[in-house]
Amino acid sequence: MLALSFIREHPEVVRAGAARKGEEAPVDAILELDREHRTALAEVEGMRAEMGRRSAELGKSARSEPAAADQARQSLAGLKSRISELDAKRKLLWDRLEELLLLVPNPPHQSVPQGVGDEDNVVVRTWGERPHFDFQPRTHYDLGEQLGIFDFERAVKISGSRFAMLRGKGARLERALSWLMLDLATRDHGYEEVAPPYMVSRECMVGTANLPKFEEDAFHVVEGDRFLIPTAEVPVTNMYRGEVLDGARLPIRHVAWTPCWRSEAGAPGKDTRGYIRLHQFSKVELVKFVHPEESLAELESLVQDAESVLQALGIHYRVRLMCSGDMGFAQWKKYDIDAYAPGLDRFLEVSSCSVFGDFQARRANIRFRTGGGRPEFVHTLNGSALALPRTLDCLLETYQTAAGTVVIPEALRPYLGAMTEIS
Repeated sequence: MLALSFIREHPEVVRAGAARKGEEAPVDAILELDREHRTALAEVEGMRAEMGRRSAELGKSARSEPAAADQARQSLAGLKSRISELDAKRKLLWDRLEELLLLVPNPPHQSVPQGVGDEDNVVVRTWGERPHFDFQPRTHYDLGEQLGIFDFERAVKISGSRFAMLRGKGARLERALSWLMLDLATRDHGYEEVAPPYMVSRECMVGTANLPKFEEDAFHVVEGDRFLIPTAEVPVTNMYRGEVLDGARLPIRHVAWTPCWRSEAGAPGKDTRGYIRLHQFSKVELVKFVHPEESLAELESLVQDAESVLQALGIHYRVRLMCSGDMGFAQWKKYDIDAYAPGLDRFLEVSSCSVFGDFQARRANIRFRTGGGRPEFVHTLNGSALALPRTLDCLLETYQTAAGTVVIPEALRPYLGAMTEIS
């Protein structure tokens, strides 16, 4: 969330930032509640000071003037009751104020291009070349069903629409992809691997800004008021919720493989065929906790860490800087990495890499202290490296042959017992 003091001092900046994202921010309601709360707080503090003064006077006169002391005690009891009533009102104002603060989006960084949608995103670089075939390339779902590595029908029978099942060499291939991604992150880029829980509390979802705005997109477990994670970002970011970290430890970098669950509310009919937009999928996620002055540079290195997976696999991709209107509620700046799927003849998003400033850290109360200084809020970042289904789709379509087989990239063969081809 944004600091209340920042909204109070820069309301137009907050309004403009929300407008750039196409969001609404209840700035006027927040400022009014803030005024009411501060007025109530001043009254409570004034009454408490008065009560302290009267209590001191009562202590002095209790023995010499018993009758006056009894009257003073009654007056103090009435004052205490009024303080209690007013403080209860103040607490209600503060609770409502905190609810509204959670609805204010993070204004985009000044380097984010202005725009409203996909056409305004900026391609900052591409890597590799589009593969060329002397035959009509097949889609991943045609290849997968022909090779017997996808079983969409049985997945639907088990769980309903927008679930998928991998079999045999397909399941093994996705497992190999996840191992490669984890090894690159831990071996080459200095991330510590964690295996977090797949179910989190409501407080954790609020901490990463998935709630309250996006509750309809989450899978809610009523018992215990818990949620199936939409991404490993949620449990990994909340590892340090409510803590003050040693500034000398920063940056802290974690990587995690997890399944992810999303209801994808509001996106019916889009990418519903194939292994693309699912209620459950697996992903390798990178999460960073960094010094504020280093967060933008850490975002650039985060993107490069995610790119290294596609480079190892030899898959053509592009990196786009997302415009203000195509960013999420909490993101300060974001890049998307899109891998090319020749069978579909289009790019598929396989990673979003984002920096949040202190937006998540304020919600989750994650701070650091350097030396004997005062605690400060860390900056948080995360990015997929990578989402497995779409990466697997692009791999199948990129390495297909005229015979309908799929050649295994060199980088994956050590994880597959030197298997060179899926046939």
